[in-house]
Amino acid sequence: MRTVLVDDHTLFRDGVASLLLAWGHEVVGQASDGAQAIDLVDETSPDVVLMDVRMPNVSGLEATAQIKARHPEVAIVMLTVSEDEADLFRAIKAGAQGYLLKNLEAPQLRTMLEGVARGEPAITPATAARIIDEFLRTPGGGKQATQRLTEREVEVLQLVTAGQRNREIAAELGISENTVKFHLKNIVEKLHAQNRAELAARAVREGLVPDLPRDQALNERFRREPLANQR
Repeated sequence: MRTVLVDDHTLFRDGVASLLLAWGHEVVGQASDGAQAIDLVDETSPDVVLMDVRMPNVSGLEATAQIKARHPEVAIVMLTVSEDEADLFRAIKAGAQGYLLKNLEAPQLRTMLEGVARGEPAITPATAARIIDEFLRTPGGGKQATQRLTEREVEVLQLVTAGQRNREIAAELGISENTVKFHLKNIVEKLHAQNRAELAARAVREGLVPDLPRDQALNERFRREPLANQR
């Protein structure tokens, strides 16, 4: 994966770059603030950007929004020390595909990035729970959007919310993984969601599925297995 690293601490960038190179990734550039990151993405067209949140000049959150507007195909994963919920939700709404804390262990970072390469979100179970809680608290409409889902799309959405991987959904419904991905793309567009975590929250909030994120068995699975593995 072609990767750009964005962080105002040079030693941290160099350490992450060494890990990525050891894992077979290509680091195509490094930036120390959001403004440099925007220009660097324009120049290098990376697959993924690992972005700090709080930096001088242009923040990672501002840079994320601008990069996604100009390069929607680029996956951006926040890698930060900030546990502030406001930063988390602004990042997700700006289009970030993941939000990881810098105290993450190296093997887990590697697993998360492998998931990003498959189009999956890079979020830990604890972060997913916070996102879902926020969407559950969000008032307002929803039935109109969900009524546009086909019967098959509702089935796929229910299984996503239950924590099933793409291949598990395909096996249960008797369809291919590519067909599952096609349905997920349509669901994301219809519900205006950024990722699977938002889809799950929307499904619960609008009554399409039971309150699964609070179900004990599902929470146990979230604790055992990173979301990035849910292929």
